[in-house]
Amino acid sequence: MRKRSNVIEFFTFLVFVLTCIAWVAPASSSQPKPISLHPDNSHYLLFRGKPTILITSGEHYGAVLNLDFDYVTYLDELKSHGLNLTRTFSGTYREVPSSFGITDNTLAPKRYCSPWLRSSTPGAVDGDKFDLTKWNDSYFNRLRDFVLQASGRGVVVEFVLFCPFYDDNLWNVNPMKYTNNINNIGDCPRTEVYTLKHQDLLKIHDAFVRKAVAELNSFDNLYFEICNEPYFGGVTEDWQAHIAQTIADAEKNLPNKHLIAQNIANGVKKIDKPNSIVSIFNFHYAVPPDTVAQNYHLNKVIADDETGFRGKDDVTYRTEGWGFIIAGGAVYSSLDYSFTPAHPAGTLRDYKSPGGGSSELRDQLGILLRFMESFDFLRMSPNNNPIKGGWITAPLGGTPAQANATVRVLAESGKAYAIYINGGTEANLTLDIPAGNYTTEWLNTKTSKIDKTEKLTHKGGNVTLRSPEYVEDIALRLLSQ
Repeated sequence: MRKRSNVIEFFTFLVFVLTCIAWVAPASSSQPKPISLHPDNSHYLLFRGKPTILITSGEHYGAVLNLDFDYVTYLDELKSHGLNLTRTFSGTYREVPSSFGITDNTLAPKRYCSPWLRSSTPGAVDGDKFDLTKWNDSYFNRLRDFVLQASGRGVVVEFVLFCPFYDDNLWNVNPMKYTNNINNIGDCPRTEVYTLKHQDLLKIHDAFVRKAVAELNSFDNLYFEICNEPYFGGVTEDWQAHIAQTIADAEKNLPNKHLIAQNIANGVKKIDKPNSIVSIFNFHYAVPPDTVAQNYHLNKVIADDETGFRGKDDVTYRTEGWGFIIAGGAVYSSLDYSFTPAHPAGTLRDYKSPGGGSSELRDQLGILLRFMESFDFLRMSPNNNPIKGGWITAPLGGTPAQANATVRVLAESGKAYAIYINGGTEANLTLDIPAGNYTTEWLNTKTSKIDKTEKLTHKGGNVTLRSPEYVEDIALRLLSQ
């Protein structure tokens, strides 16, 4: 009997191990292809067989390069709120503790994990100099494990390859500056690093891109961003095009092809000459989300992939996220300063950082994602034409003009309407919708509670819908039956 018991225990253990491997394994030929533009509507994404919108409130990009950051706990926290994206910097850039006034900045590590190996030659600003011709295996092991852990939790990684140097303090600590490496590479101003002017530096950039692409090719939960905020620090357009092409060339003979993202502007900009191999156009601080409409004709994903320098209040980032997604965006990533090396679960409350972040905000952004997933959003598009009038009550008894409210609609005419109202305390909307039977549900954006629902039999033309009272904002799900 004992022998039979041992056999049973062995096979039970084997099933457990295989289950764990299946849960965290990177993509293989039998698994879904990497996240891609959706073939039926390229304004959105396809991930593991499902139409996908990416939403998160994530740490300040140092999860891999900061050896003191517990990224497993961090990823667990994202998953617990139903968030599905994280943005991380590669390690070709890091910050210093004084950068941007961020409390315990994850991107300013006390123990820096660089892609390049240190030599035994002293003289770098923080220890031995780096050898830009040798890779740091510990870094790439950590990078792969981070993407692996994210994969098992359904979290997509936006891997940011480069970032400009906003000031000399950041360039002075960088391995690519000639004073910090034994290769005598990078003897130039910080504003010339990401140009085609210095071929020795360009070779270092290309080698890193090819290495990172090869190391991460098997993962499906990944896309590459060329450079964070290239409109600062002298980054040139031709250099960005070169790096995009390097990514594409590096993957040419590899099993998987990953999306490439390009950061276009802070706020709003119309893209006049889009790079054909770029699939995601990233904007920062896209409030109001006018950049979506300006670039919607490109039929690519439009992303607001950084916000977080607008104060601490959750309402600021919740309303930005709702406004951007209902305007037709497909990616929203808010910086969350409650995540630090000492607080990897995002529990820091008394930070002095310039932005926000909290467990409550993560809950609220999870509500936004679930709201969108309740629609067949591939068939919907931004369209405010159904709104024909109405009024919105201002707080404290002000006049409708004082409500300072906005109404946005994402719709499939006669089938589904996602309507978001930002501002006011009560709304009375006149909509022109086709005849049919509809269900209306007014969603509390802070609690996910349906505060009001009703059945509607409509003969066509205008119909008036009145919201319950609300605070700050409210959403309406209007579905044909």
